[in-house]
Amino acid sequence: MESSGEPVGFQKEQSLKSGIFIADKPQGVTSHDVVAAFRGALHMKRVGHAGTLDPMATGVLIIGFGHATRLLNYISGHDKSYCATIRLGIATQTDDAEGEYIESDELYTGTVSPDLSLEYLNGLVQQHFVGDILQVPSSFSAVKVHGVKAYDLARAGKDVELKAREVTISSYMLSNLRTAEITLQDGSMRQVIDVDAEVSCSSGTYIRALARDLGTLLGIGGHLTRLRRNRIGAFDTADPQIAGRMKQLTSVERTFTNRSGESITKNRAVLQDPQHLWDGAFDEVSAAQLAMPCVEITAEQAQDCRFGRVIGIAIHATTAAIETLQDGQQRLCAILEPVSIKESHPIAVFPLAD
Repeated sequence: MESSGEPVGFQKEQSLKSGIFIADKPQGVTSHDVVAAFRGALHMKRVGHAGTLDPMATGVLIIGFGHATRLLNYISGHDKSYCATIRLGIATQTDDAEGEYIESDELYTGTVSPDLSLEYLNGLVQQHFVGDILQVPSSFSAVKVHGVKAYDLARAGKDVELKAREVTISSYMLSNLRTAEITLQDGSMRQVIDVDAEVSCSSGTYIRALARDLGTLLGIGGHLTRLRRNRIGAFDTADPQIAGRMKQLTSVERTFTNRSGESITKNRAVLQDPQHLWDGAFDEVSAAQLAMPCVEITAEQAQDCRFGRVIGIAIHATTAAIETLQDGQQRLCAILEPVSIKESHPIAVFPLAD
């Protein structure tokens, strides 16, 4: 068969104008940098992400494009799972490895002890940090204070006081405890303890804050040195079908001149295999099935949804309405919310075509 000269995935690219990708975010770039990489590869402006990851963090980042960006708010609200490394024995300004060490006698009321066992630490974690807990986000977080992101205020040297919020930690286990020595700003050495953690939690939980608060509880300080997200709701890398469709990116330095004539060097995210990008895409229906409960509706009900009318479908939570067409293909019509025991109405409608 003679080649048409078209790139791999060309036909799918032409037909799939809305859907999601699962990105494996690399370390050293922002979530927005990853969006920019997909925006350039897709040649689309309408691209977004669900669930921000800090530059230090890696792992699952859901990228939506086209009308499927409407699903992102629902995906970001799902519970999440992480694997991390917590360093006990010193705190940092940002509660992670990117911040400067904090030297304060008021903070350190205890000392790192060789008797600090894994069993003891897990006991503390289960007692104080599992279940519904109150957590104060890091001052270097994206939480807004009077419309301004907390990290912008903190970087400007302003005092940031954030309110505690309730989060749910469904599981939190520590493993692989080991000791290390680090060099402080003054050149002196300090012994610390590194311990790996696996955490499953509600949306809005700051793993950095869990590390900080464990160190505070012990009186020795603590911060995060590694963080990887491996699950958002049903988008779980433990599932081979999910892991096999993750799109890999790398972090690459680039230097440019800004408007002031200054030479700036920063990292950018680069897709490793852009010519096979479409092999890993989920269409709107597949994305919705992973993101929320789904219900099948008739052609007449689909028409009512397009006009924002109430339909006779009983649902108990936010649900995706899917229509099966005459040729057997399925189409995402709307996102529904219940209005009564037997009825629901659309809160978002997906057009028939672009």
